[in-house]
Amino acid sequence: MALPEILKNRLQLPLVASPMFIVSGTELVIEQCKAGVVGSFPSLNARGDGEFEQWLQRIQAALAEHDASHPEQPAAPYAVNLIVHRTNHRLEEDLAICVKYKVPIVITSLGAREDVNQAIHSYGGIVLHDIINNEFAQKAVSKGADGIIAVAAGAGGHAGTLSPIALVQEIRTWFDGPLLLSGCMSTGAGILSALAMGADLAYMGSAFIATDEANAVSDYKTMITQSGAKDITYTSAFSGVHGNYLIPSIINAGLDPNNLPEGDPAQLAKMSDTNTEVKAWKTIWGCGQGIGPVTEVVPAKQRVANLIAEFAAAKQALNAKL
Repeated sequence: MALPEILKNRLQLPLVASPMFIVSGTELVIEQCKAGVVGSFPSLNARGDGEFEQWLQRIQAALAEHDASHPEQPAAPYAVNLIVHRTNHRLEEDLAICVKYKVPIVITSLGAREDVNQAIHSYGGIVLHDIINNEFAQKAVSKGADGIIAVAAGAGGHAGTLSPIALVQEIRTWFDGPLLLSGCMSTGAGILSALAMGADLAYMGSAFIATDEANAVSDYKTMITQSGAKDITYTSAFSGVHGNYLIPSIINAGLDPNNLPEGDPAQLAKMSDTNTEVKAWKTIWGCGQGIGPVTEVVPAKQRVANLIAEFAAAKQALNAKL
């Protein structure tokens, strides 16, 4: 279960910060990478004409400057999330830009395609594919994905329903490659638990919403710090695919969280459109169940530093118990 070469000796913590729709931007990614964890963003977050390419230029320049100033501790690599779904009309264009700039890590979602994997492999990049069950994991690997992101119950965004223990156990019966685990983690102890279960890296998003650099309105960040697992609901109403959302944001939008309709998968098209319908994502806020310990908004650098300290303390406590 060795890490890919691109990640060896580049991480201060075994963590990939997950790409969050709207929330993840260049400032957050740069600070995450400089702090020693993989920062990532969906290509669709760069909405203007030519903006995606500009974002890559900005990130690469900032990380190169950091590495020149800190040769003893270079930044972690960054990742771009591509939505591999027929409703994403920008896929081919964004893939070509990823190849042009040799994006080191590409995270694919909502579909697995051999041609996408081959394009990333052509320059030495790696592909991590997110899945919600063992069948999807097998399909992704058969099509050439280098690693798997197991999105378990309680994760933010389009989460699955399986226990993280069950999901990781099943995948590890046949796959010894890079495995990441997503679901309910917001502490260093949670990251350690992911490794104990058999994952190589943790995959965490919601805790980074409550950071200074996150592209989220202040009310969203505050709601994260004031909410817990009881404040999350799992519904397909807003994108057509089941995901976890903050109940208070649903109530604030004038909707009844206990009486939401089933969504149509065709709604996924809204994620790649630039029309006003996408504003629903700005008022109905996604979030995972693990946010209880997130009680304040801090710089991303501090969030990572806190996680590193918690991870070390959790290892020490576990060793004492053993």
